[in-house]
Parts: sequence; C-alpha cells; structure tokens
Amino acid sequence: MARILITGAGGSAAFNFRDALSLAATDYVVVGTDVKRYHLELMELSAKYLVPPVSDSGYVDAINRVIEDERVDFVHPQPDVEVGFLAEHRDKIQAPVFLPDAAAVALCHDKMAFNAHLSAAGVPVPAAVKIDSQDDLHTALAELLERNPRVWLRAIRGAGSRASLPVNSFYQGDAWIDYWRSFRGLDYGDFMASEYLPGAEFAWQSLWHRGRLVTSQARERIEYIFGNLTPSGQSSSPSVARTVNRADVNHAGEAAVRAVSAEPHGVYCVDMKCTAADAPMVTEINVGRFFTTSNFFAHAGLNMPDMYVQLGLGNALAETPPRYDPLPADLYWVRMIDMGYRLIREGEWSSTVR
Repeated sequence: MARILITGAGGSAAFNFRDALSLAATDYVVVGTDVKRYHLELMELSAKYLVPPVSDSGYVDAINRVIEDERVDFVHPQPDVEVGFLAEHRDKIQAPVFLPDAAAVALCHDKMAFNAHLSAAGVPVPAAVKIDSQDDLHTALAELLERNPRVWLRAIRGAGSRASLPVNSFYQGDAWIDYWRSFRGLDYGDFMASEYLPGAEFAWQSLWHRGRLVTSQARERIEYIFGNLTPSGQSSSPSVARTVNRADVNHAGEAAVRAVSAEPHGVYCVDMKCTAADAPMVTEINVGRFFTTSNFFAHAGLNMPDMYVQLGLGNALAETPPRYDPLPADLYWVRMIDMGYRLIREGEWSSTVR
C-alpha cells in the first residue's frame, strides 16, 4: 500500500485532494504536514506533523524526518511556496515528487513575467502593464480604460486573487496600493494592471507526463465562496461550478502549458477569463498543484489526483481517459462553508419554481 505525504494538509485544497484519493480503487496511507496545527485536526490522516515554513533552514530536515518515520513513497506539495521550493530542491527530498521543471514553476509564480512570456509565444492573454510607480499606474489606466471601463489591479505573486481589485481611476488604484503598503507589505513594484475581462471564467485542469497530455477537463466558475463580501466581487474558489467542453478553452489551455514547459510534466491548472466576445484569455497557471476543488471531477468519475499519484509512483494507469473533455458538460459542483458539497446534473435540481 503506497504511503503518500501531503504538505499544506491543513488547507481546503489538500482536504479535497485527500477526498479524491479516498475515492480511488487503490488504497493509500496518507500523512500530512502543515505549519499550523489548527486545521490539520479536520483532516483524516494516518499521521499529522507540524513543520517549519520553507523559509526556515530546518524545513528540508523536517520533511525528510517525516518521510523516514512514515516510510513515504511519494510527496505531494499543495501550497505554491512548497511547490516552488520542492521543484527547485527536489534532489534534497528523500522521496519522489511529480513536479514541472523549476524554471516553469518560477515563471508561473510571477504573473507579470508569465503574461509577457505567453504574449510573446502567441497565446491569448489580457493586455497587462507592470506597476512600478505612480507614473506607471497613470499610463496603464490611460491605455487599459480604452478597452474597458474598468481595469484589473492585482498582486504579481500569490494565489486566491491576492490583492485584486477592479478600478476605474488613479485615485482608487493608488489608494489600494497604499493600503497594501501600509498593512500588508506590498508596494509599487508588486502589482500589475491588466485588461478587465467581463466574460465567463474557466479553470482547465490538466495532467501531463514527460511531455504528453494525459487528460484534461474544464469547468466554469459561476459563483464564488463569499464573493459578495470581497472588494473584487470574486475569489478563485467557486461555490458553484460546472463542467464545460469547449475546443477553444482546450486549445488555449494546452498552448499555455506548452509555452511555459518544453516537456510538461505534472499538474498544470490554467485559469482563463473571456472577453466580451467570449474569447478565452489565459490569466495564469497554477502549476505543480491542483485547483482547490480537485475532488469535483473525482466524484464525477475523473480522478485526476489518483492518476497523478500513480504516475508519480512510476506506475502505468489502468485506464487512460480521453485527452480532452472526458466528462459530460453541465455537471454542477455546489459547495459552501459548513454545508459540504454536492454533485448535480443539469435537469436534476431538487427545487421547484413557484
């Protein structure tokens, strides 16, 4: 029985990854680490460990002690900071990982550099400007407000729509950056402004092995967890999502991955937002780790976390799904804090209209 270590196991993305593994035909022994003890209590794990953050010189030794004590066969890092560290220092870890090359991970973690790289490669991306100064903000607004009455201002690094806000004036943008400078340690140089895209938002989850696309599936984010309470009106974590099968989304997702990796290997989760004309534009790649709701597709019959672990262990897949659109369209995943989750097919809603 394979023994799996999940890092960042106190997070909801790790929880859902663990949930997907529990659906697999293969039994796993799963242990977890986190830098905080609180939410580890919510995870069903064979063992739980507190470790220092990756910025601590003792991180590698702590992870390797867990690997040795628990006889770990495979390590899955879920938080971006651990993905980045382990991609660069995988030779120091005493168990296999299944991660993209370190250069691809570093590129994807810098959203401005990523945008420029994809644009140069001919992949559709929103127009974007790095904001190093107030003058840059003035220039970006003058250019981007010609495209849409709003501009998307966000931090260059970080997940969960970090420091994101739609703005339509210099006053708003400068005040937003001032807030983050005063309270959160970000400043000019840490932000980018991009074309505001008013269309649908898609999340394309894909699994690759030594340059070959194993399988992929897209979903549309319809509503967001507490999106009504955030300044931007959204987050990257949906409360309602549905499967979609669109050739243009598949094409954009695959093109984006091939643009950042000469030989894609591991998990690449591509975010896209559509223009007013419904053309998908790639906004970022969550590289080396799964989207938060990886268990959505697993409950629908496409268990990509299980396939990822099997390939990471060096095993051949028992069955290989189609490369594109293995699930039917219009499967809905509905979830909410303290309420759990449910998979619903279009036409099978339990509510009655009056």
